[in-house]
Amino acid sequence: MSGNKDSGSNKELAATFTPAEIENRLYKKWEYAGYFKADSKSKKPPFTIVIPPPNVTGSLHIGHALDHTIQDLLTRMKRMKGFEALWLPGMDHAGIATQNVVEKQLAAVGKTRHDLGREAFIEKVWQWKEESGGAILDQMRRLGDSVDWDREAFTMDANLSKAVLTIFKRLYEKELIYRAERIINWCPRCLTAISDIEVDHKDDSGEFVSIKYGDDDVNITIATTRAETMLGDGAVAVNPNDERYKHLVGKKVLLPLVDRMIPIIADELVDPDFGTGAVKVTAAHDANDFEMGMRHGVELVIIMNEHGVMEGTGTKFDGMDRFDARKAVVEELRTLGRVVSEKRPYVHAVGHCQRCDTTIEPRLSKQWFVKVAPLAKAAADAVRDGRVKIEPEEMSPRYFEWVDNMHDWCISRQLWWGHRIPVFYGPNGEVIVCGPDENPPAGYTQDPDVLDTWFSSALWPFSTLGWPADTDDLKKFYPTSVLVTGYDILFFWVARMMMMGLFAMDGKQPFNVIALHGLVRDQFGKKMSKSRGNTVDPIEFMDKYGSDALRFTLARGANPGTDQALAEDWIAGSRNFATKLWNATRFAKLNGATVEGELAKRSDLNAIDNWILTRLDQVITSADELFEKFEFAKACELIYHFTWDDLCDWYLELSKATFAGNDATKSQRVLGEVLDQVLRLMHPVMPFITEELWCNLTGKESLMITDWPKSDLSSQDQGSVELVNMMQEIVTEVRRFRNDQGIKSTAKISAKFTGLDKVGLSSYEPSLRHILKCEDKSANFTAKTQIGQVIVEFDLTGAIDLVAERSRLTKDLEAAKKDRDTAKVKLDNEGFMAKAPMDVVSEIRLRLTQTSEDIERLTALLEKLPK
Repeated sequence: MSGNKDSGSNKELAATFTPAEIENRLYKKWEYAGYFKADSKSKKPPFTIVIPPPNVTGSLHIGHALDHTIQDLLTRMKRMKGFEALWLPGMDHAGIATQNVVEKQLAAVGKTRHDLGREAFIEKVWQWKEESGGAILDQMRRLGDSVDWDREAFTMDANLSKAVLTIFKRLYEKELIYRAERIINWCPRCLTAISDIEVDHKDDSGEFVSIKYGDDDVNITIATTRAETMLGDGAVAVNPNDERYKHLVGKKVLLPLVDRMIPIIADELVDPDFGTGAVKVTAAHDANDFEMGMRHGVELVIIMNEHGVMEGTGTKFDGMDRFDARKAVVEELRTLGRVVSEKRPYVHAVGHCQRCDTTIEPRLSKQWFVKVAPLAKAAADAVRDGRVKIEPEEMSPRYFEWVDNMHDWCISRQLWWGHRIPVFYGPNGEVIVCGPDENPPAGYTQDPDVLDTWFSSALWPFSTLGWPADTDDLKKFYPTSVLVTGYDILFFWVARMMMMGLFAMDGKQPFNVIALHGLVRDQFGKKMSKSRGNTVDPIEFMDKYGSDALRFTLARGANPGTDQALAEDWIAGSRNFATKLWNATRFAKLNGATVEGELAKRSDLNAIDNWILTRLDQVITSADELFEKFEFAKACELIYHFTWDDLCDWYLELSKATFAGNDATKSQRVLGEVLDQVLRLMHPVMPFITEELWCNLTGKESLMITDWPKSDLSSQDQGSVELVNMMQEIVTEVRRFRNDQGIKSTAKISAKFTGLDKVGLSSYEPSLRHILKCEDKSANFTAKTQIGQVIVEFDLTGAIDLVAERSRLTKDLEAAKKDRDTAKVKLDNEGFMAKAPMDVVSEIRLRLTQTSEDIERLTALLEKLPK
């Protein structure tokens, strides 16, 4: 695309900054020009980020906004640094979530997926995906995501599905995938196994019941929150070191209600300090019980069907919902005199399905699993030997804790939407796995289950680049440079990508750096949730304050691996910052700032110009280092204070006298240079406003295709820094003096400066007078203040109402003396001091110090007032 003359330097900026007027226009400009596209044939060094794929059912939430802001920041910065930068977008098919959406639509017209049949239902899901899915993609454009839309991927795309089938077969052939009966998380409403990450643990109010098992000869008391599962008990377990129960180990005890004799076993897994120290072992309905059951050969008794209804117990409780059965069982035990104690309400953590909020039921089920031990070891080794770096490093122990102790991964789901497991069963029990280009023999039937959504997303860093084909993209952009994600899915997604990437790519890691950020919490530090009513909608914030303001707020709070709080006021503050930058650029243009031509030699510049260039070099150097170390919060804070404080509040104000004069050429070029470099530095964080301002200032095509700012620390001018520091001290002291005297900041007064020549500031008196509104007129100087060797005298005639000011100061002085005397009386009172808490005494002492200082200050001000 050729130069964009519409945003040239001759075009006047609007008087006010209105984000809505520039954002959509600029994004279309970038996309049309092809700035987001990456070239696999390029000779530039690669920089690659694959986006953590949001659910096809999802919309942009505040966590996405943080995640995408950081990724876009890094990508834009690397483009400007000369990298061939690829930020690859896409979505996850989100098995359960998507199936639920379509099933709800069917339910609204009185149908189920079974009424349609599998093929028709899947066709219906694809139709929904094309029409309504992926709303988040348009929202990503609103945020300014500079992703390569030509490479947009979906986990159910043909090439990604081919990758899924390929790796499944390879894992199966390496005996790393197997089928077995295990305890899994089961949702009785969704009727499928679900992964750990799809289980939300919430505090539920239940009851903790102690029940006597056995009779007078052999009896033992257990405690449980799930009384209904006792109908499936296969044993009672105690700790082998628990002296209370050693004499019972090896004996059998009567299981009430079903009148079955079950053994008492000893296992280290039992906590002797929990409850009665004896636990029921329901091996088919509890993960820990299953482990103990396998060790001790405990009978596996299934007492519940897939809907959470009691079944096969041979008791009157069959046919009851599990929660109704829980109440009925306790009532029956109470009647039989077997309830030893009851504690209610008993609040404890209970797993709920993330999609439908149904209470999860641990259930023995035949499922497909990945044998993770060798894969997890490889994932741990890649971090330990330095091939992959975790940022911040303090998060590494958490990673190792997970990968070093990982359980085999249940990858089968009882759904219709997803990648169907490529296993086929023959008429005589034969089992074969078919790859992407293979077909089963006649008469074979395919396994009805689909794969866990996380299975396909674990392939994301290489499947999106064309694997299993040896594509140009794969050669150029793999391994990816950095993975940006929240620490909360370090195990569930990151570790799985590590395992799959290392396996598929012959030991080559999927990414070089794992950059972990925290969660976004509300302004009080509480986790956002719909139940608390403290969630925020990033789209609303972008509508109200602009995308740049939201991005800057999130980046400014993004310390590596640490949660951040978010308040609307802070986003409003970022909008004010954007407005400040807009107004500074308008001022620069109105005062002839230019980016054309060489800068004058530093030795030919005045101290104010040299100082701002020195500070600019320091900020560019430090911000660049911080961005590269993922210290986004510190970098943004540095840029903010340089722009607001150094550039806008000091440089522009101190230079106004120069710009108003006849010899401003050098300063005009300096101001243009500073804005040029600052806008480049800020572009990755605030892309829209910086693009609009930079193109307007420079007349050039786009910030996206210009260079990252460079600094020259060899040109530092410490002398100019010291001179401007002295000017700042003078301005600050005079402003304080005027405020103490009650003189309005806009009022002009006569003043006389003495001693400026002693500190090298004689030539800067016009700048000081301009910023301080001090006129150079002969006058009756009746008040003064001193800053080092510089004395500033003032004529306050007419500037203040002397009578009113003396009355105000006298009143304040009397109040300060009264506060001081009250504090002294308390501190001199031995009885009070003996009884008063230390924090109260400390507060009174602080008050005494403060009031004494106020008295000294107010007395001096009264003495300075003209008589």
